[in-house]
Amino acid sequence: MLNLLGAGNPASSKRPFFVLVLLVLLFLAGLFRFSAAPEEPPLKVGFIILGDVNEAGWNASHYQGLRTACESHGAELLVRDHVPEGTGSCTKAVKELAAKGCKLIVLASFDYPDEVKELADEYPEISFAATSAKAYATNMTAYFPRLYQARYLAGALAAMRTKTNVIGYVAAFPNSEVRRGINAFLLGAQRMNPQARVVVAWTNNWEDEEKETVLTERLIREAGADIMTYHQDDAAVAETADRLGVDFIAYNAPIPEGLTHGIASVRCRWDIYYDDILRRYLKGELNAMKNHWIGIDREAVLLDELSAEITEGMRGHLYYLRRALNGHQLIFIGPLVDNKGVLRCKEGETISDDALLDSIDWLISGVSVLE
Repeated sequence: MLNLLGAGNPASSKRPFFVLVLLVLLFLAGLFRFSAAPEEPPLKVGFIILGDVNEAGWNASHYQGLRTACESHGAELLVRDHVPEGTGSCTKAVKELAAKGCKLIVLASFDYPDEVKELADEYPEISFAATSAKAYATNMTAYFPRLYQARYLAGALAAMRTKTNVIGYVAAFPNSEVRRGINAFLLGAQRMNPQARVVVAWTNNWEDEEKETVLTERLIREAGADIMTYHQDDAAVAETADRLGVDFIAYNAPIPEGLTHGIASVRCRWDIYYDDILRRYLKGELNAMKNHWIGIDREAVLLDELSAEITEGMRGHLYYLRRALNGHQLIFIGPLVDNKGVLRCKEGETISDDALLDSIDWLISGVSVLE
């Protein structure tokens, strides 16, 4: 007779065995899970910078961008700010960050790579990313956004606004980074107005509000500049120009609140840039290259905060120029002659990225220096 309860069913008699096997497997899986190696700790990223990370401009924009990138990748950010160049402070900061377990260290001032090059060899397990090409190592890559592309657009805007054809430019140091921006600015200006020229005043300091104020006043009153811009870590030039009723183009920060003569700002999306740096590091690619660039095609650099004073016609010209740059149209294409009359780039030739990063020791024709 068929036993409907299954007492005599061979399959049913095996069920306790299968249940026992299942319980044993689950137990072993639990043991394996608890005995497995713990997860790796989050990546520690070190950040060294000249000024205060809360100071608007170069310092705060870098810090905020890197902090955002680290948060998106689950990395821990360790900061050393107020680190002066040429004093040994950068070397000390690197050693401190290395001792705390940083595997990626960002050197965010121009002279740091030169100071750190030999020390970098002592820490082959650390990757260094530096904002200039003053020195290289197998684990140190020069990185910089193509801010000169936004400078080119800023020059075009200034040339469309000027009535005196003189644009004042207060600049920190005559190094490759700063000269590259000045030259691109002039090329953009002359693209829209061949009569436009740029007068540069050097401060020989990344931040010196008193000197920047005096030089801005001189450029306006003595050189006849009716548009001002700058390559400094602070906004003293913008504040002085605004006080004197002169238009200005800000740099690396929003137009300071309360100022009414700002017509645009040259900006970098450091969050986009540092996200790219972190992705390359995590893939083991960061130091596989000598120089690393990122630009307007990635929306990492831009000319934004256009004033309501900028006409639709001017905006149209800027849009056209930006589209051309987005399509990788070159800015530094010959013939290019410097302000001493020396041919620097022959017709049809271009200046390479490596040369742009570390070999621009000249100013282009149309740029003069305030004496």
